[in-house]
Amino acid sequence: MASFEKINIPQKPPMVMVDRILSSEGNTTVTTFVVKEDNVFFEEGFLREPGLIENMAQTAAASAGLRPGVKEGDSPLGFIGGIRNLKIDELPGAGTVLRTKITLEHEVFDASVVRGEVYVEEKLIASCELKIFLIKTS
Repeated sequence: MASFEKINIPQKPPMVMVDRILSSEGNTTVTTFVVKEDNVFFEEGFLREPGLIENMAQTAAASAGLRPGVKEGDSPLGFIGGIRNLKIDELPGAGTVLRTKITLEHEVFDASVVRGEVYVEEKLIASCELKIFLIKTS
């Protein structure tokens, strides 16, 4: 298994929603993120719905940053173009470790469709299908 010392995503603090890449094999990438009270999406004691969606999108960005030919710090900029079948069963509190898995389902030109799943321990707390458009900067 590959070692992932740095995460190659275009987001900068305070918008970083991925702490570590656990694995990336084939069409699937898994990351972790520890929810903190100072997170921009933390409100009323929980990481709110937009934070869970952004966490899935940034896991997709981390996956794109690992593709062959992508240099460190040169991860493609992406935009969420659509969200389908969003299901959120639980909002995580401060200190909760999220394990997020994205699976690339389709890719056509600069558009990707990924399935995102967020887990707390082994419990699935959120999932959706994201349509993401990448903008090449070079």
